[in-house]
Amino acid sequence: MKNILIIGCGLLGSSLLRRIHKKKIAKKIFIYEKSKSKIAKIKKLKLPGTIVKKLKDGAINSNLIILCTPMSEYKKIILRLNKINLENTLITDIGSTKIDTSKIIKKFLRKDFNWVQSHPIAGSEVSGPEHGREDMFVDRWCIIIKYKNTKKNNLNTLSRFWKKMGSKVVFMTSEKHDKIFSITSHLPHLIAYNLVKSAQDFENKQRFSLIKYSAGGLRDFSRIAASNEIMWRDIFFNNKNNISKAIDLFIKNLNAFKKDINSNNNKSILKKLIQTKKVRSKIIKLKQDVNKPDFGRI
Repeated sequence: MKNILIIGCGLLGSSLLRRIHKKKIAKKIFIYEKSKSKIAKIKKLKLPGTIVKKLKDGAINSNLIILCTPMSEYKKIILRLNKINLENTLITDIGSTKIDTSKIIKKFLRKDFNWVQSHPIAGSEVSGPEHGREDMFVDRWCIIIKYKNTKKNNLNTLSRFWKKMGSKVVFMTSEKHDKIFSITSHLPHLIAYNLVKSAQDFENKQRFSLIKYSAGGLRDFSRIAASNEIMWRDIFFNNKNNISKAIDLFIKNLNAFKKDINSNNNKSILKKLIQTKKVRSKIIKLKQDVNKPDFGRI
């Protein structure tokens, strides 16, 4: 690939930048970033790539454009890209929800443009270019959204790109994608935010200084709840139907646990605990995590 433009150079954008540079995937990498503080950090870190002040300067010279911005920025960027001659350029994004964003793309993007959505399953609770890692996408899944009318050569180009990034590629529809990640990613983050808020509310109500006594459970949830609030607001809003169904299922199961606890139902609660414990073994077997206790901490 000749040239690549990265729009938005935070955690994931800068990780892409580092990997593309190291693996020599593109001859030239352009960076378009609105945040002055991020630009200053990129320069201070001496990250590879050419920072462009105008979106057009990077877009018109690129074969691949990757959006790494909050999803709420997509419409604004699309309207600006529409004014540029990009018929031979492939556009992708790394957003965590796909149904609503695909509707925005379909409604506002020029019909002669090529946009195939991606979702690398990678990230962290920290944000900003200073936290980017060259190996962020290595051995991680990358979902590529495929429709009946998606051009095969665009799918092949994007698949090759993500494989060069070190990712394992799988194709699926936006509907299947959003249903899966409402349970595996979006609901766990929502639970983390709510649990930490519950701890804060409990502390304020009881006037106990309980946060300093955080056990492993609250500590690990607090790590997830430290994630970027703009990104997660966008995810919750964009996938609200699937997340609402996931919340209903969670409440149903939570009430079942409550009933077992209040009735001292030993048989029922042990069965639930043993069954759910098996998921951890399956995650390790599938190499989605390492088999170290307490997340490898000491």
